[in-house]
Amino acid sequence: MSDHTVSVDLKPGPPMEIADAELAESERIVDHTAGSVHSWDLVTGADGPGTRMTLFMAGCGLRCQYCHNPDTWRMKNGVRHTVEEVMERVTRYQKVMEVTGGGLTISGGEPLLQSKFVTHVFHQAHALGIHTALDTAGLLGARLSDEDLDDIDLVLLDIKSGLPETYKRVTGRPLQPTLDFAERLSRLGKKMWVRFVLVPDLTDAEDNVDAVGAFVSTLDGVERMEILPFHQMGEYKWEATGEPYLLADTKPPTDELIERVKGQLESYGLPVTVA
Repeated sequence: MSDHTVSVDLKPGPPMEIADAELAESERIVDHTAGSVHSWDLVTGADGPGTRMTLFMAGCGLRCQYCHNPDTWRMKNGVRHTVEEVMERVTRYQKVMEVTGGGLTISGGEPLLQSKFVTHVFHQAHALGIHTALDTAGLLGARLSDEDLDDIDLVLLDIKSGLPETYKRVTGRPLQPTLDFAERLSRLGKKMWVRFVLVPDLTDAEDNVDAVGAFVSTLDGVERMEILPFHQMGEYKWEATGEPYLLADTKPPTDELIERVKGQLESYGLPVTVA
């Protein structure tokens, strides 16, 4: 057993009470004509191809130890917007999207916490010929029907760890729903960019990385396998969450560690990039 694996075994998991409450609240949503939106961003080269309007939904049922946007965790902290209001803003940039090969990405938080609202937006955007991308951890993928997925051109799927026990420690949730969703996307022929956050002494164990690579290599439609190196840019946001920040002393991965993990994933034939 490597030193990395021993370190992972010693890491505690996140408290889940508030996340559990968010999941329960999401199941009680009856008005799908409006959703709780955290923020918007117009970016190039991130969250999908081209210049994209990224809509960040409020609320998340996971509690990833390395989350750099913990301010998106609660739906009550967002601003209510109707589908029509969202589409008015999206279509403002439609020409730019067309010229650059971009489109609309819906992220979070976890957007599938408000899945019906999100699918309404995607349906209207897709009908206008706008490229659509969903950024999700996959926990709630079962909330989407195959017809819903028809309106999504690309899924940015966060596979946060390959070993179930490590995944539970990292997120507070089970891994299997994400794997099930990934396999379903593969069967349906959906395009995917798979993302893996590399955190020293948490997700970097060789067996954990190998588990990610081995699984992703079985999927059809994976266009990119992205390594996202851990950083501390969101540390200041944790003070307002009321939850302990367990990675305050964790350093970003070294170049050597990034290269080791990149090599591991490439050994499975994956098209690896480092973000």
